[in-house]
Amino acid sequence: MFFVYDLLISATGFVLKIVAWFSPKMKLFVDGRKTVFDTLTDKIKPTYRTIWFHAASLGEYEQGLPVIEKIKEKYPAHKIVLTFFSPSGFEVRKNNAVADATVYLPLDTQRNAKRFLDAVHPDMVFLIKYEYWPNYLQELKKRKITTYLVSGIFRENQVFFKWYGGFYRKALEAFDHFFVQNTQSKDLLLSLGKTNVTVSGDTRFDRVAAILEKDNTLDFISQFKNDTLTIVVGSSWPKDETLLVDYINKTNNAVKFIIAPHNIKPDQIAQLKNSLSKKTVLFSEKEGKNLADYDVFLIDTIGILTKIYSYADIAYVGGGFGNPGVHNILEPATFGVPIVIGPNFSHFAEATALVGNGGCVSVSNQTELDETLDSLIRNQDIRGEKGSICATFVQMNKNATQKILKQIEASGDTSSGLAS
Repeated sequence: MFFVYDLLISATGFVLKIVAWFSPKMKLFVDGRKTVFDTLTDKIKPTYRTIWFHAASLGEYEQGLPVIEKIKEKYPAHKIVLTFFSPSGFEVRKNNAVADATVYLPLDTQRNAKRFLDAVHPDMVFLIKYEYWPNYLQELKKRKITTYLVSGIFRENQVFFKWYGGFYRKALEAFDHFFVQNTQSKDLLLSLGKTNVTVSGDTRFDRVAAILEKDNTLDFISQFKNDTLTIVVGSSWPKDETLLVDYINKTNNAVKFIIAPHNIKPDQIAQLKNSLSKKTVLFSEKEGKNLADYDVFLIDTIGILTKIYSYADIAYVGGGFGNPGVHNILEPATFGVPIVIGPNFSHFAEATALVGNGGCVSVSNQTELDETLDSLIRNQDIRGEKGSICATFVQMNKNATQKILKQIEASGDTSSGLAS
């Protein structure tokens, strides 16, 4: 089976090189992997001791960041190697400060797995949330390298739990311990005979809870807000923006809007700006302007949305009208902000919970969006109640990182040759 799988991955790699000629994102995916081993040779010497973290994309990186920081603190003599599978993660966080080497993960062939592990030679490995690459896992098991899954989540429809999923079930044998987000995931692993499971929760709560301890000041946002009730729209997609633009253009409420679209390509930003009838300014054009004079602030840059949420009175988080669904709602939640989202959120436990307990409101159409925003704008008590639910939810669910580190210490990390 490994032989067939290896052929399929190799063939996929060949096809992706052709696709890269026509897709800028796929070109990043392909070209970025050309320099992986050169980078590792340059930054990771044979004498170094290392710990490897793998994140599929940006969301998984943010999820694993609290664990990376704590492990780095616990093992300061080790080098941290961080890998990404997707360009949307690597390109945004390739210059992060937490890792000593950040590279794309080479495709999952037997040759790549052996070559990569020879180059990195980790004492310990953390895979974040998902991505179970059989060749890498098989090689980790062969080399008896301690391997953990962090913030894992399992569902009945995954291949592990199908009659034909034996190949992937075998890959799970590489994990020394599974740290999962919920009891459903634990029960599913137990059904496979996996008892090395701890329900630690979601490490993203630790990351967003820690945001409150940072300086989230942005003077230009303060100037724009000018003590006016402000709705922050984060990670919006065109389907979200169609409804929001309609609302913004017709509302008579005394309210300002900050929009940070998911896609900040100049042509799409220009199209969005042209669709707005209210006075609008772009982040890239803000210099020399009196921002307090504007009604809408379009953020055509990345990396500052988290801080912007600290200025929100109401947050709309995008993605809920598309597939797979809504983006990260925990960042506005940690600031105690009431949240509005689209209808597609069932795959996200935190969104399902916050909709269920009333901190977050899901809307399905223009009428529902209009009524929800009008209600939140006009009723301070409702805003306060929902915001308090969100903030409490984050605080009640933090400390997953602490549980993970405690379990690692209890199980004896000396088995992997580590020393604090």
